[in-house]
Amino acid sequence: MRISELSTKTGVPVATIKYYLREKLLPEGERASATQAAYGELHVKRLGVIRALVDAGVGIAGVRKVMAVLDDPPQSPYDILGAAHGAVAPPAPSGLDLDAAGALIERLGGRPEACFPDQVAAIAHALATLDRAGFEVPPAVMTAYLDGLRSMAAAELAATPRESLEAAVRYVVLGTALVEPLLLALRRVAEQIAAAEQFGPTSRE
Repeated sequence: MRISELSTKTGVPVATIKYYLREKLLPEGERASATQAAYGELHVKRLGVIRALVDAGVGIAGVRKVMAVLDDPPQSPYDILGAAHGAVAPPAPSGLDLDAAGALIERLGGRPEACFPDQVAAIAHALATLDRAGFEVPPAVMTAYLDGLRSMAAAELAATPRESLEAAVRYVVLGTALVEPLLLALRRVAEQIAAAEQFGPTSRE
């Protein structure tokens, strides 16, 4: 299909597609002439991933990292997970105290040295932010967080596509970028429901 047809099929403006091509986020089409190129289903799928990431707030630099993972995916599922998470997660400051983060990882059943350093640093950064605010997660609440996260992680990994590396990377990347806002929204609603159950009907009932 021509670039105009690709635009019609995906809903992405031609000018935006050309920008993605210039930025090497989208592979070049097959040249039909000096001025025309043909595009296929690969381009349709890639545009879907790019737009989903952009709509989720991932910057162009992060999208470029994701495309690099898709173009040259690691062979190990563990490395796929790390590369996909690293592509969309914001960088954490350096020089953080990692002890408290390591303790939480051990409570999850893992070893800090076996985890990806940027993710360990992200936990440490979040804990440091809580500490600066003078806020401490109550022990019982932290235990509930960790128990829930282990259950969620097991379910998510069990659902990871096995038919191709690209499908697995796409699942992990979009699951990170798009599902986390859903989880936050559901958490807030769950708290509202729990409050209504504990304290009685709300003004909205």
